Order: sequence, then structure tokens, then C-alpha cells
Amino acid sequence: MKSLSKASQNLLGQPMFKVLAKANELERHGRDIVHFEIGDPDFTTPQNIVDAACGALQSGQTHYTSSWGLHEFRLAICDTTEISRGFRPELNQVLVTPGANIIIYYAVSCVVNPGEDIILPDPYFPTYRSAIEFCRANPIYIPLKESNEFRMNPDDIQAAITDKTRLIIINSPHNPCGSVMTKEELDAVYDIAEKNDIYLLSDEVYSRLIYDSSGRFYSPAHRDKCRERVILINGFSKAFAMTGWRLGCVIGPAAVVDKMQLLLQTTSSCVPPFIQYAGLEAIKGSKEHVSKMAETYKARRELMVQGLNALPGVSCLRPGGAFYVFPNIKKTGMDDETFADVMLNEAGVAVLPGSNFGNAGKGYVRLCYATNEQNIKKGLDRMKECLEKRIK
Repeated sequence: MKSLSKASQNLLGQPMFKVLAKANELERHGRDIVHFEIGDPDFTTPQNIVDAACGALQSGQTHYTSSWGLHEFRLAICDTTEISRGFRPELNQVLVTPGANIIIYYAVSCVVNPGEDIILPDPYFPTYRSAIEFCRANPIYIPLKESNEFRMNPDDIQAAITDKTRLIIINSPHNPCGSVMTKEELDAVYDIAEKNDIYLLSDEVYSRLIYDSSGRFYSPAHRDKCRERVILINGFSKAFAMTGWRLGCVIGPAAVVDKMQLLLQTTSSCVPPFIQYAGLEAIKGSKEHVSKMAETYKARRELMVQGLNALPGVSCLRPGGAFYVFPNIKKTGMDDETFADVMLNEAGVAVLPGSNFGNAGKGYVRLCYATNEQNIKKGLDRMKECLEKRIK
């Protein structure tokens, strides 16, 4: 058998699904596992959104549609962007995508050449690195420090700029740390990108999940209205509990988005129209359930943070957004890989090693609190019992 391509050797996938597979295997053998590893809301999709999809199916919305997305859906995206981010994009800046995750690949493919540099945070969402290396670009990591509440420091970005830098990736609210960059920090990053004529990929998937009044969401897209360098990633999975629907959108410079549209057309033709009608309802319909979910996550955050800080050898910052915590476990005497293995196999609690998200994640683990309070309490109790036995 002939060898595979060099590019294929660089594909890394997403480690959270590997841990989920291990947890599921234990469950098949009768173990009860508390799942903190996967960022999948335990809520079902709000009924009005489901009804919109069903109605679209029943009315025959099952055929090909434009690779750009439904006209009325893209107009609705323009409307909500104007409300949430203070500018209205032109229609040719908006592309509907099969999930938000794939936009990372689209962006890297369309604006970065092999051998050029991409600046990204460390810890990072794993798809960033996988897409960068698949496209044979060079990842340049900016370590996020616990002392700075895991926020990306513009000074560190500036120090990493070279003639080869083509793209900066920012993610706020951040996965895996839950950190939220300040308006001043985001403006500073935009200034760096503008000064050096670099694209700025702003991953805003968790923009609706900011919990503190002082952390009102701000996007660097406000600076150029996505017309020159900002490429804005957004999706429906997290805030609307639509992970399985695979629906996202990108807003960016028209010339860039046009090439992304051609790549989407090449790889997947279009997003199913009945899925888009669900997204249209999510944007234009009642937000009552969305607001309730966000308030529930906020309460779960408090429970998770307090519980983790009560564990021996563990300390945890209170994140400002998303639905993850990134506790420091260095004083337990275990590295993050060992800690995760022990929690899964001995305590029946699935967590992710911080090193799954980069070198700066060593000594930390990620837990997702998109599960009910009963599970959070059960998982924390199991972790406490396990650690107390080991740290005696």
C-alpha cells in the first residue's frame, strides 16, 4: 500500500472526542461516568427552533440551495450583527457554513500560504493547530498566563510579529480557559494587525455566553466592519444548544469570503436549507430559552469553581465566559495526563488534560460545566474522594 500524503500526517483531530470514546467504552462495561470532557450542552434545542426545521422539511425544503446560504437567513445575520456588534455587513461579506469549526480551515486555506506564520493562543482550540499544520503553515504560540487570567497579551503578540506573519487568531470568550479579553486588549490586537497588514481571525462562538456585567461582549470587527482584515467566526452550537445541527456563519472581507464560498461549494455544496430555517428562527424567534440557558450556566459556573477550589491540590480561577473551567492541578503531585487518567479510571469522571490544548496547558485540566448541577456535585464529590485517598 502506498504511503499517505504528507499533509494527512499532520491531521490531529480533536482530543475531546478521544476521551469521550474512552469514557463511552467504560460505560459499555457498566461503569457510571460523569462527563466533563465534551463541550456539548445538556439542554435540548429550543422547541421553536426544532419546529422551524420540521416545518421546513414538511414544506419541501430538502433540495440544493445557494452555496452562500439562504438570502433571508443571511439578511437576518446582517440584522443581528448590527444589533450585537454595532455595524451592518454587506450581504457579500456573509457566508453560511456547515458548523463554525470548518471556518478555521477555510480561513487558513484562503489567506495563508505554506511556510507563512499564524499567531495563536496557547492553550488553543485544537482545530487551530490541526488546520494550520494541515495547510503547512507555521503556528506561532502565545502562552496564556494564569497570572493574567489566561487573557492573550497584545505585547506578546507584538513581540512575535515577523515578515512572515500572515494571520492572528484570537478567541474570546476562550476555549479551554473561559477567559474574556478586555476592549482595550482587543483594540490593541487590532492595531497590531492593522499596522502590520495582517488578517485577524476572531473566533466569537461563545459571544452570547459572558456572565459578568463588566464583561459585555466586544468584537474587534467593530473597527473595520469586517471589510479589510477581520474574519469573524460565529456559530449556533453553544448558545442555542444546536451542536448536532452543524450550523455556523462567517463574516469577513468580501474577497476572502468569496473564496471561502468556493471552497465550501467544492467540499460540501451547501448547508441544508431546513437547517438554515432552524438558524433563522434562532436569530429572529424568542430568546427566552437562550437567556435561561445562559443564566443556568452562570449558576453552574459558581458551583464548579467553588467545588474545585475545595479539592486538595487544586485551584481554579472564575472564568468570565464560555462554559469551561481550567483549574491548576500542579499541587496534586500529578501531571495533567496522569490526573485525567486517574479521574476517569478511578473516580469515573471524564476531564481533559490541559496539554491537549498546547504546552502552556501542562499542569491544568479542562472541565465543561454544560451539565446539570446534580452531575457537577456528583463529579466533584468523586474527585474529592479520589484525591483525598491519593494525597494522604
